[in-house]
Amino acid sequence: MAKSLVNVKRVSSTAQSSGRGRPKAGAGDSDYVHTIGDLAQEFGVTLRTLRFYEDRGLIKPKRQGLTRLYSDASKARLKEIIKATNLGFTLTEIRSLLGVDGSAKASPALKLNKTQIAEQLAHLEKQKADIEKAIADLKSMQKLAA
Repeated sequence: MAKSLVNVKRVSSTAQSSGRGRPKAGAGDSDYVHTIGDLAQEFGVTLRTLRFYEDRGLIKPKRQGLTRLYSDASKARLKEIIKATNLGFTLTEIRSLLGVDGSAKASPALKLNKTQIAEQLAHLEKQKADIEKAIADLKSMQKLAA
């Protein structure tokens, strides 16, 4: 059986630096086991995306020097953030849906009520219709240009 491309690297309280900038973990760090690179690779996003989410207050990694360390709860929250962006929600809306606090204490689960689902469906259907109209217009223009 093939090994997963993504290996979650755990940072224990006795861990030594791997020479790649991974710091020694201190007391109480056992909950913070994922680096920014680990999560970027696992979720298929860039490091800049994760830093942007941090700047917007959606996630709050622990800092050890220049290294960002994420807990399993932060990883679960990031999964929900990415899910919500794929559903077409803005980061402001996502922050409201998940809670303002980007720490692990906030609810990591994306909870939508019927109204929110209906409003988002209507928004996406309108976008779809606009795109289909634009495609039809361009195809008409393409035929005239040929």
